[in-house]
Amino acid sequence: MTALGDVATTVEMAPNAGVKMLCATVAATVDDGDTFTIDLSEYGCTNIHGIIGFQEGTTGSAITTEAPSTSVSSSTLTVTVGGGDDNKVRSFIIWAY
Repeated sequence: MTALGDVATTVEMAPNAGVKMLCATVAATVDDGDTFTIDLSEYGCTNIHGIIGFQEGTTGSAITTEAPSTSVSSSTLTVTVGGGDDNKVRSFIIWAY
């Protein structure tokens, strides 16, 4: 496991929907068991309702779901990649408030 810090490209997908939906995408260098962080305060949030992860089986195709685990401390979300393979591009949908 490697703690990678703030390495995800994160965009807000559904503003003003009661909760914020964010999409965090990490490069293929992120492996199963690695962790990365997102500063939720950058999106006006302090916590999350849920998260779902997706892994590309081959570059640009064959999306499968993953089971990431999370923790939130002082508006910093830490995501632990779980349930997939190493060296795959991943996206995570996060419902934050």
